[in-house]
Amino acid sequence: MSAPTMPSPSRLLPIALTVLFAVGSAGAQPADLTPERFSFEPNLAYDSSVPSPEDALGYEMGTQFTLHADAVDYLRTLADASDRVRMDTYGETYEDRTLPYLVVTSAQNQGRIDRLKRNSRRLSAPASLSASARDRLLQNQPVFVSYSYNIHGNEPASTEAALQVAYRLAAARDDRTRALLQDAVVIMYPTVNPDGRDRYVYWARSMQRAQVATEPADIVHDEPWPQGRTNHYWFDLNRDWVWNVHPEMEGLTGVYQEFMPQVHADYHEQGYNDHYFTMPGTTPRNPILPDRYVAWADTFGRANIEAFDQNQVAYFTREAFDFFYPSYGSSYPSVMGGIGMLTEQAGIGAGRAIENNDGYTLTFRQRVHDHYATSLATIEASVQNRRALLEYDLNAHSQASNSIETAAYVFPDDRGTGYLYDVLDMLRHHGVEVERTTGATRLDNALDYRTGERADRRVEAGAYVVPTDQPRHLFVNTLLQRQVAFQDSVMYDMSTWSAPLAYNLEAYSTRESVGAETEVVETAPTPDSGVTNSDARYAFVVEWNQRHAPRALSALWEAGYRVRAAHEPFSTGAQSFGAGSLVVLLGRNPDHDDPAADMRRIASEAGVEIVGLDTGRMAEGPDLGSADNAPVKPPEVGMLVDQPFSTYTSGQIWYLFDQETELPITRIRASNLEESATGEGRYARYGKASLDDLDVLILPGGYGLDAVFDSTRVDALRAWVRDGGTLVGTEESARFLTADGSGLTDVEALPDTTDSPIGPYTSYAARDDSSGLDYVPGAALTGRLDATHPLTYGIGDAVYTLKYGVSGLEPSPDLQTAGHYARDTKALLVSGYASQANLQQMAGTSFAGTVEMGDGRVVFLVDNTQYRMFWRGPSRMMQNAVMLVPGLVN
Repeated sequence: MSAPTMPSPSRLLPIALTVLFAVGSAGAQPADLTPERFSFEPNLAYDSSVPSPEDALGYEMGTQFTLHADAVDYLRTLADASDRVRMDTYGETYEDRTLPYLVVTSAQNQGRIDRLKRNSRRLSAPASLSASARDRLLQNQPVFVSYSYNIHGNEPASTEAALQVAYRLAAARDDRTRALLQDAVVIMYPTVNPDGRDRYVYWARSMQRAQVATEPADIVHDEPWPQGRTNHYWFDLNRDWVWNVHPEMEGLTGVYQEFMPQVHADYHEQGYNDHYFTMPGTTPRNPILPDRYVAWADTFGRANIEAFDQNQVAYFTREAFDFFYPSYGSSYPSVMGGIGMLTEQAGIGAGRAIENNDGYTLTFRQRVHDHYATSLATIEASVQNRRALLEYDLNAHSQASNSIETAAYVFPDDRGTGYLYDVLDMLRHHGVEVERTTGATRLDNALDYRTGERADRRVEAGAYVVPTDQPRHLFVNTLLQRQVAFQDSVMYDMSTWSAPLAYNLEAYSTRESVGAETEVVETAPTPDSGVTNSDARYAFVVEWNQRHAPRALSALWEAGYRVRAAHEPFSTGAQSFGAGSLVVLLGRNPDHDDPAADMRRIASEAGVEIVGLDTGRMAEGPDLGSADNAPVKPPEVGMLVDQPFSTYTSGQIWYLFDQETELPITRIRASNLEESATGEGRYARYGKASLDDLDVLILPGGYGLDAVFDSTRVDALRAWVRDGGTLVGTEESARFLTADGSGLTDVEALPDTTDSPIGPYTSYAARDDSSGLDYVPGAALTGRLDATHPLTYGIGDAVYTLKYGVSGLEPSPDLQTAGHYARDTKALLVSGYASQANLQQMAGTSFAGTVEMGDGRVVFLVDNTQYRMFWRGPSRMMQNAVMLVPGLVN
């Protein structure tokens, strides 16, 4: 789970010299890759007709990294050879790799697996069970135990362990294994992230020496950017269990909902100088989980510890890894009513063997063995506690365990202009019951998410209602509360994830059941699409506030249409259109044979409504031919990637445009930046691409940008912008573009200070916890928007912006502020944690804006506008920066 920390570029030289002398002073020692201490139960009797991994692959587990295709082939062979194993798939990755899962249980259970799955789902709907049905289930139902392995591609030991565990369960002939498989159904996801895994495995294999490299300085322990941790789009899949942005997690959680296991363990690795982490973890914890959750986590942790004590394996518990954020593989199962758990083996960057900081040689074989041992210990503990775990499942889904006073969450229909339908689709995917009002209704004393105040509200017919009186109440309340309580501010990930805030929805919660008649939502709604008046004589218009309007603009450009965008709202009298709306003047597009057919196709494929007009004369606002409706031309867009830029931010921007917007962007290695030596290019060159070739350049977040942009290159950037380029800086890169950073602009950044509680006499032991109070750990802040600025078109006048740290820009006449944090600190923090002093520092400062520079402009986006592609509310600003701002900002 943990990512290794990379040194800053300024420190690379001294580190390199230190490494040089360290390597020169000690020779490599031969490594035993298969120490006997970490054997896989060789004394057991195995069915000779079932091939072992070693038989099928040609090497012992832990001596080589297995390619995903070879692992899949072995699992398929295993399923063919054993009546205890069934293999199926849940989709494919972006790189077309198969996503397999195994169901391992007794042959008898395999013959009735569909009934057992139905029974497991019935446990998660206790209100539907009679007392006698409940007793029969508790008496006879096997416990369902599932495992997710290798969700981070460069944490490879768990896939190898999965192969060995599957073989052990499939082929062992002892009575204990037979008994375990009669009382347990084991669901295994052997490689959750095949694309990242193979990225790592191909690289690691290509770097291997004949003499195994145990020296930490060897290149095999220094994986290059973007590393194998992430999936194809450089996303951390272990943050996507809830949001299901990617096929890997949408498919896995779909299967999860079929089985609804009582126990789930998520397998990871951390730095190679660490020891094995097993449950329980640390605070903060989700306060609405059943009280017994922590005790169960400790039960399973102690089962793992018993196995480790026998093998003298170093481990720790309780010191790290909270399970607060619900979209981990260790926390999603818990809000689904089961026992979700994490294991962390030491090993990232360790290759096949490495000498760690106490001189111990950690082998890949040990990493595989330790995960193998905990996998089996978890099954043992589950079977020993089978009935109690089934009862926990029943109780967790009953209303008796619902500790939240909210009765319902209510969302007025945004008719596809925002992200409500995305949220409804996500909720239904996870088994949440959603209703829709059939008439207007009054909400008594409802909490308004935008203001944080309670008042009586009236909502129109068609509002969506998510009641908490349903089996998935743990999940519903965790995802939809405006604020989740937490014990402390020192957390591993983020302090808020409230879906109504993340997707910028109009939302209310009420303590009373909704009084209006409702109907069950059987299928998630989709935005309306199509063309009104497709035989229009004068123009076609696309309202920019539609969910997929940017995709429609990409399609119009792809089809060769000349498009204009409105600077101001306008109206035909019968229909109104907001600023940013797209105008296709037929008279300016005479070279298209059948515009009506093109518009119908684009409307259908993009998922938008397009309106045809027979006249350009508007009842209100500028006429369609007004000069204020400026041309927006298809831009050549580049984005710098590689060190020192963030893999995650780079991947999120890439995904936003590649998958969501369908607009190509060129990813350019920062290390390829060179001065033009020929004199033919006026600016710096980026390998095969030059700034001359780009209209827009995006700088993702990253630290140490001065290693890429010295003063000469900053001057080149400035000249390119003055000649008409659009430079977009986000997160730390936005600060780099200020006077305090590179000096490219005169914009001033907030002082880089925080509210530090660390005083001169703070104890050594208290400093880690105290330092957490300095930081804003992913909190939702109220953002006020200038709705007349092209950077905010399609959003409105407010947005919830996700804040890490205390960065911001000082407002000034030169900075055309498009978004600023609320000036009133009482209104600023919506959800999550931020100290009062930090709120006071940020209040009223700018987080989004533009600066004109000659014929071009610099765009500042201080906060990540598309965080993990679930914090979607601000993402239109990034799309606007690339697609509209170059044409609409002078």
